[in-house]
Amino acid sequence: MVEATNEFMFELLKKMQERFDKVDFALSDLKAEVNNLRGTMVAVHGDIHNIYGTLARQDQRLDRIERRLELREMAEGPQNLYDPSS
Repeated sequence: MVEATNEFMFELLKKMQERFDKVDFALSDLKAEVNNLRGTMVAVHGDIHNIYGTLARQDQRLDRIERRLELREMAEGPQNLYDPSS
């Protein structure tokens, strides 16, 4: 069996160190990407929250309009009710 010399071991360790540096760099890139995705998800969550708030306000406005229309129809009496068949 070939005896492992100090030079061979040193070269092997240098190559391993280079590969670990590449892995560390790639891991840093992945961390940055995950943080970017996290920021995007937070922004989308905020947008969805704002959309729900807007929809809730529109729903309240529609409810008030419907109540007003019902009150008006009741005040006008049965003679002016809308008849879709005519």
